This record gives sequence, C-alpha cells and structure tokens, in this order.
Amino acid sequence: MELAALNLVNATLNWITFALDAPSARAVVFGVHIGGHLFVEVLLLVVILFLLSQKSYKPPKRPLTKKEIDELCDEWVPESLIPPITQEMLSEPPVLESAAGLHTIIDGKEVVNFASANYLGFVGHDKLLESCTSALEKYGVGSCGPRGFYGTIDVHLDCEARIAKFLGTHDSILYSYGLSTLFSAIPCFCKKGDIIVVDEGVHWGIQNGLYLSRSTIVYFKHNDMESLEKTLEKITAQNKRAKKLRRYIVVESVYQNSGQIAPLDKIIKLKEKYRFRVLLDETNSFGVLGRTGRGLTEYCGVPIEKIDIVTAAMGHALATEGGFCTGSARVIDHQRLSSSGYVFSASLPPYFG
Repeated sequence: MELAALNLVNATLNWITFALDAPSARAVVFGVHIGGHLFVEVLLLVVILFLLSQKSYKPPKRPLTKKEIDELCDEWVPESLIPPITQEMLSEPPVLESAAGLHTIIDGKEVVNFASANYLGFVGHDKLLESCTSALEKYGVGSCGPRGFYGTIDVHLDCEARIAKFLGTHDSILYSYGLSTLFSAIPCFCKKGDIIVVDEGVHWGIQNGLYLSRSTIVYFKHNDMESLEKTLEKITAQNKRAKKLRRYIVVESVYQNSGQIAPLDKIIKLKEKYRFRVLLDETNSFGVLGRTGRGLTEYCGVPIEKIDIVTAAMGHALATEGGFCTGSARVIDHQRLSSSGYVFSASLPPYFG
C-alpha cells in the first residue's frame, strides 16, 4: 500500500515537472524566460470556477423568541438626539433689563448697544410709549383672531393706508410676523412650474419662501448684473415655454448677509427687457435709505410702480412687530384670500403702530 502511494506521488510530481518544462508553458517577458505561466493560469481559472460555483452561506431563518427580543431591547442604548451638553452651552445669554435703545442695561450695568436693528432709535421713544399706552387702554392686547375672521381693527386699516400713501402705492397688507411676510407672499404668487431668478446672497427668510413655493429656482451671482442678464437670457432662449410661465426676479434692497445695495435701476432695465416681474424686500432699507426713508426705489430714483411686489419687516427701523407687503390693489387683494401667513395668523396687537 505504501508503494502504491509512493508511486502516485511520483507520478504527480512527474506530471507537474512535465507541465512546467513544456514549451507551451514557457514565456519570454522583457527578454527573461518565464516557465509555468500556463499551468498557473489554468490553476487560477479552476479555483475561480470552484469559488463561483459555491453557494453563499445563509443562516437559517427563524423568528426571535420573546426572551431574545427582551434581551435585545434591554441591551439597546438609543443614540442621543442632541450632542452632549458642553460647558459653553450652559452659559446664559445676556438679558436686557431696559429698553433696547442706544444704551441698555445688562446685569445692572449700562452698556452701548451694537446688536439691535433699532436703526432710528424708536425703541423707548416717548411718543411711541404714549401711543402704545392709549391703544392698550382702548383695545386691550389683541383680538385673538385672524384678520379675515374677526381680527381686523381700525388701526390695522389705518396703518395699511398710511404705508401705501407714504410709498405711493395703491394698497398694502399687514402681516403678524416679519418673516411670515416673505414665507407667505412668495408662495402666494409663485407656484409649481413658475421660474424664480434670485440672488444667491438672499437671507434665510427669502430662501424658505422660495422652498415653500415649489417653483423652479435659478440663482445668479450675488449683486452681479452680468450674471443676472446671462441667466435671464439663458432662461428665455432655452425654455420654449418660458414666455407662457410666470417669471420673477427676487432681490433685497440692502442684503442682510453682505450689506450691499442692489442696483435697482439696472435690475428694472433687465426686467423690462426680458419681461419678468420683480419682488423687492425692503426690510433693511425701509426708513433709512433714500432722502425721506422710502427705501431703495427713492434711493435709485426708480418709480415704485415698476416694482410688482414690495415687502418689508417692521421690526427694524419702525421698532415694532409684523411686516407689510405693498403694491397694486390686485396684488394686495389676492393675498387677503390666498396668503397663508395672513389668513391663518392672529392679527397684530393694536399697540403695534
């Protein structure tokens, strides 16, 4: 038996030696003779075919027992929804102890106020305090209802008329929250399928309104009129349906993120050339830009009739609550029925103005 095994081993070795020394198993690579490559290739092919023919291992499927489920639940530690609290997070923000005027009191100490958007210094003004006091005595703190239901007070109508008269528009509409003006006005007019060309430097409130509109959003370089013109030209030239769609340009008068002033006169020329509508946010310019504080239109010498929609928050220069939108009577009337921030929000408290 041992002799037979020895003969088998010798025969195997002789076969391997013959295969390696065969002429067909030799190769010349860069002038160097290499033998046995054919044998190695065949061996690798056999191994690959063997591995491919094997079935992947799958553990037998069986339902977990109640005990196993309880053990897994006991061992599971849920990941925290928030990062761990650090010492910096525990620090308390500064708390105002007086009106946020040019000087204010924090922790019993009078400091210079560089953080407020109180541009005209109206916070704590004697006339404002007197007006708010008389409004509180007459109306209370609010109507607790939306404008379209039972929340409209005569002071709301009076303020809307004053804003329209001051800016030279047909009508205006008040919103209960500054950001909700943009959240609501943009989706009110811009729908799915419409095209909105917007400056890439607009603030978060406008960006959120654009998202809610579900329109096609196209950005141009910040305050770059060449980029704006190329964008408008590309849209009108490549999109055959562009002339049938509602098209808007959305910009800020004074950009909150950069402080730059938009060249409104150039924007209007491009608007008229490519037949777009313009929505202008005057939040950071109303009351402070222009000879009489009427904003960017006055500053650039552009008739306000050329602007389709003007919005602004009133928590900056006016030192009060809410925001407004102004324009033609049709633009304002449409918002009274279709703007979610106006229809579903409780009206402004009567002491706001």
